[in-house]
Order: sequence, then C-alpha cells, then structure tokens
Amino acid sequence: MCLLWWMWRGWGGLEAFGSKGKRSGAKCGELDGATIAHAQAPYEIVSKLRASFFAIGPLLARLGTARVPLPGGCAIGARPVELHVRGLKSLGADVHIDGGMVNASVPGGRLKGAKIYLDYPSVGATETLMMAATLADGETTIENAAQEPEVVDLANLCRAMGARIKGHGTNTIVIDGVKSLHGAEYATIPDRIEAGTFLVAGAITRSELVVGPVVPDHMTAVIAKLQAVGCEILPEGDNHLRIRPGDRLLAADIETLPFPGFPTDMQPQLMALLTLAEGSSIITETVFENRLRHVGELSRMGADIRVKGSAAIVSGVTFLSGAPVTATDLRASAALILAGLAARGTTIVQELKHLDRGYENIEQKLQGVGAKIRRITDPNELSVEVSGTDRLSQTDEVKAGDRPPVSIN
Repeated sequence: MCLLWWMWRGWGGLEAFGSKGKRSGAKCGELDGATIAHAQAPYEIVSKLRASFFAIGPLLARLGTARVPLPGGCAIGARPVELHVRGLKSLGADVHIDGGMVNASVPGGRLKGAKIYLDYPSVGATETLMMAATLADGETTIENAAQEPEVVDLANLCRAMGARIKGHGTNTIVIDGVKSLHGAEYATIPDRIEAGTFLVAGAITRSELVVGPVVPDHMTAVIAKLQAVGCEILPEGDNHLRIRPGDRLLAADIETLPFPGFPTDMQPQLMALLTLAEGSSIITETVFENRLRHVGELSRMGADIRVKGSAAIVSGVTFLSGAPVTATDLRASAALILAGLAARGTTIVQELKHLDRGYENIEQKLQGVGAKIRRITDPNELSVEVSGTDRLSQTDEVKAGDRPPVSIN
C-alpha cells in the first residue's frame, strides 16, 4: 500500500506499522509493506511531522482500522484535519477524536466509494483520501482536489502499483477501487521547493548558479517572480535551471495560492529576497494564517517590513546586518539562512528543529558553491552560523530537488 511514499528518508516511522525499509545506497530506498500489521502511529513521530498523519487513509484501506495522533509540525496555521475526517466518513469509516487521538474503523472491513467535495483544495486531504480510495469498493470522486505536482506524483506511484486513478492534475480525481495493490519501482519527482530555495540563494547573493534536477513546469510561478525581480532564468539541459541575476533587484507583489499559483512554501524565501529590492513589495499570504512570523526575525537583521492582516509590506533596504535570529518554521529557517548569506557580518539561525525535514544537508550544498555556513551543535540547541558572502561560485552546480527512487513491495 502507498504509505507515505515521500518519507523515504525516515523509515523508522513506517517500521512502527510493521513494514521493513532500508536505504539502498544514496539514491534508492526499499520498503516492504507485506508485514504491515500495526494500526497505531507513534505519537513522537506524528507530533513532529505533519505528513505522518496521512498514514490514516492507507491504514484504514489496508487494515480496516487506524489510530493516529493529531498532527504536529510547523506552527504556521491551524491546518485542521476536518477535511480528512469528513472525507473518510464519506467513504464509510467511523471516525472520532478522543484525547488527541483520531480513532477510525471500517464496519465490514472495506471502505466504500463515494463522491467527496473538499471545501479547500488541501494537498494533505487529497492525498489521504486518494490513497484510502485505491482499495475502496466502487468508484470515488474527489472534487475541488489539489492539483500540486506532488499529488500527481503520488497518483502515478499508486497507478504503478495497480491503482485505477484518473484526473490527477485536475480539480476532479476519480478512483476506481481495486482489491489489492502490488509492488513497484518508482522514481519520484524532484523537490521544487528545495530547488526554488537555491535559485533564491543565487538571486540574493547576485550569483549565477545552476540548480537541478528540476521539472521547470512545476516551478512556473516561482520562475515568473524571479524574472519580475530582475533575474534571468535559463534552461540548462533537460532538467536544470541557470539563474543569472540582474544588476538590480526590483520590487514585486506576491499572493500565495494553491498550485499552479505561487506556493506558500516559497513565500518566506521570496520575502527575504525582496527585503533588498528597490521599492515596496506587498506579500499576501492566503494559505496559512500564521505564516508571517518570520517578519520579526528579518526585521532584526534590518529589514523594513510592516504587517497588516494577512499582508506584509516590504520596503527594500540597502543592506541587511547579521544578527542572532530564531527560525519559526521550516521555510522560515531557509529564509533566514538566505538572508544571512546576503547580510553584512555573521548571522546565527537558532531553533532548526524543522529544517532537516525539508532540506537534506543544506549547509554542505551551500558550502559546495562557496557559502560561508557551518552547523553548530550543542546538547541544547541546533543552529547554523552564516557569514555574508560577496558572491557564490559561478561555476559549480547546486544539487537540489533530487528525490531518490523508491522500491515498494
């Protein structure tokens, strides 16, 4: 069954269900789901990584029961599980929440196909319900479904395992349930947010960089905004992009939206960039109500930002200054590192407990193109020290966005 396919790095959470996983070198992972027998997700994992909650759909489809704690992760907004729960109930599950635990079961042992309308095109709810419906009895239609590339990729993995899914990539996904799935080998798509972060690293340090592998069509909105601020983005082969910053950074307005709009996961990084742009930019966050908490930390570095409701007005300054700052969430961590690369002096970014969920070895990758960054580890805290960089390397490639293949049995 498709159990959190994107979590290839952290087999420990999947092994808690009885599956067996291992890394096969640096570029491949294997997961054996034949031995899955446990229906309860560990609190210590789900409380730290929201994506762990998505196991509830596959567990219900596979075992007919699931007990999953309410999710944790970055505190960027309420992100309720109501859409997940309502959809699972539509598929015939009994679901109730007690003591912070979501308890679900399927009378009769098998979910039933249904028509589901999502009030909001949630990526997590779409993925949870799509995975659950692959083994449901009958046809399931998810309307107002998320269209993100990651949803399409998950659907393609499920199809490779024998699922019958169509419409993925549109706002209506139709799943014709099958009785069982089989193993498959599958190469997952590159990480568009990691790649976008490194493109911003080139822009904010006025450095020409090559970033890849990427799927350019997945990054249209980010590429358009980088072009709007004065950068040239050029294709480099089939799956790499070259960023060539202009002489000036220009202000640009941004509004976060579900795909194919500008991704909320790139908002903090672009805000860091726009702090150094000429003129004033307006950034409107429409996805998560608490995703402007990094404003205060950028202001500590000399940024001129005013918040009004869900919008931030960013007035460009001549330079940023290194300072001790605290990361408020995963993408804020990356934004503060980017700001530190461009700042005068040294920046210490503290509270990096979320960073490694979204960026593997970020400091080594940036060091590879000349960044002055090092990780500081002590018994109480994980932080990075970033020193302002005149220019990053003009010749080296940033290996970003590469998700290794996964073999699932």
